[in-house]
Amino acid sequence: MRILFIGDIVGEPGRRACRERIPVLRESLGLDYVVANGENAAGGSGITPSTAAEIFAAGVDVITSGDHLWDQREVSQLLQSEPRFVRPANYAPEVPGRGSTVVTRPGCASLGVLNLQGRTFMAPLENPFVVGPRELASLKAEATVVIVDFHAEATSEKIALGWHLDGQVSLVVGTHTHVQTADERILPGGTACITDAGFTGGHDGVLGRETAPILRRFLTQTPQRFEVCTRGVQLNGCWVDVDESTGRARSIHRISERLGVS
Repeated sequence: MRILFIGDIVGEPGRRACRERIPVLRESLGLDYVVANGENAAGGSGITPSTAAEIFAAGVDVITSGDHLWDQREVSQLLQSEPRFVRPANYAPEVPGRGSTVVTRPGCASLGVLNLQGRTFMAPLENPFVVGPRELASLKAEATVVIVDFHAEATSEKIALGWHLDGQVSLVVGTHTHVQTADERILPGGTACITDAGFTGGHDGVLGRETAPILRRFLTQTPQRFEVCTRGVQLNGCWVDVDESTGRARSIHRISERLGVS
């Protein structure tokens, strides 16, 4: 089984990258599933039903999220009605939505997707190192192949979760910091890991935003409106080849494709 994970989609440029590149990548890589983090898809902050629909239409099978989950009021509709949209599983049980899901495409084995959020330098949600294995107990009953989007700030926390879940999942992929890392590897138990998948959107700025207002913020410490960068659009992420009979990853590869470059 081949699965593409797309790093944080930022605004319209990121959505456009998905529309343009996912069909090509499905064909060239022989992909079975595509999963994407969409927490910045709506104007660079949060996600709405309409932006989620655009991402699904581009060929994404599951959308994950993170700490910007609540930035758009309309997200409540997604949480209540869209089983292909997941939020971090380590929110309190009474929070609407789901932290994991299982999807099945015709002719493919099922894929489980689990979303977790870190706690270092982030909101104090429940412990992902405890919640993760607990969620996997039910997921693994439905899918041999499971991937985890760990939306976290600290690289050490993301690497540690990979080791913690080694042998239990096929992929632990880090999101949130928007800078793709070059540390992809397969751990001894067969779990593929990468600290951060990067982001999908305008790279000729600062983490998907225009440079000038961010520089003004650093220089003056005054509030600024951070507009989405529209230049140098790239799709960042990684894809894994997994033995669907065991769930062990065979290989992991980074993806970094710039739009308009053949």
